[in-house]
Amino acid sequence: MAFDLHFTKGQGTGNDFVLFADPDGSHPLSPAQIAAVCDRRFGIGADGLIRAVRSDALPEGAAALAEDPDAVWFMDYWNADGTPSEMCGNGARVFTRFLLDQGLAELPAGDTLSIGTRAGVRDVQSNRTGFQVDLGRWRLAGGEPLVRAKNLPVARPGLGISVGNPHVVVALADDAELDAADLGYIPQLDPAPEGGANIEFVVPADPLVHDGVGRFRMRVHERGSGETQSCGTGAAAAALAVRHWAGAGAPNQWRVEVPGGVLGVRMFPTEDGEHVALSGPAELVFDGVLSLG
Repeated sequence: MAFDLHFTKGQGTGNDFVLFADPDGSHPLSPAQIAAVCDRRFGIGADGLIRAVRSDALPEGAAALAEDPDAVWFMDYWNADGTPSEMCGNGARVFTRFLLDQGLAELPAGDTLSIGTRAGVRDVQSNRTGFQVDLGRWRLAGGEPLVRAKNLPVARPGLGISVGNPHVVVALADDAELDAADLGYIPQLDPAPEGGANIEFVVPADPLVHDGVGRFRMRVHERGSGETQSCGTGAAAAALAVRHWAGAGAPNQWRVEVPGGVLGVRMFPTEDGEHVALSGPAELVFDGVLSLG
């Protein structure tokens, strides 16, 4: 059935998304439609698509409401190839900006907005850079798979980290290696994790820590989307990995330079274990209408 998709294009440090409101869950898009919308030559163009749905209007939202009844809105996130994803850190900030812009939610200074995701409920607050998202508890995913990428001469060990979605972080020797990597090709993992992973390549700054804040550069290949200008959960995973490698005394505050800008990562203790939070800008670029068959 044909319908007009009223959408908004948004971005956070260059990680861009097509967003639309479907409060009652009456207009789910097929994987083929999502891939067509996100196509950069024949569609609108985006790293992913986000549908704003009331949590009580779709099965995945039931778990979010059970975890937190205040999670009224569910971030139904899909990669550019039409596959679903558990979570997106940059997307959560842009999703929050979209809800506020559409009048679907309010976020007074000092308050928290709870949003449902496939990785669980995520809490968002406004801050001076835009928004901060509490990504929840993280964990080492186990193993150190070898990572092969085009234009990197030898395979490198990676560190598996989960922040609600899977990541493998790889340390490179210098900026020249980071710039040379061709992430237009999918890096190969050995062994390959079931369901794939986002793969981050990092180069620590010299010095690593300045004024108590750790610093590094990062590029990323996101599963289902390819190389992107930024990955929020990837920045958090990479900061956790660099802190892990740095050892005792490494800071809990990090500045992550990605091709699309700068993100902040903070680790902090809670009653249920250490959480990691992501901070950065979120902007809405333009609105439009697209006729879908």
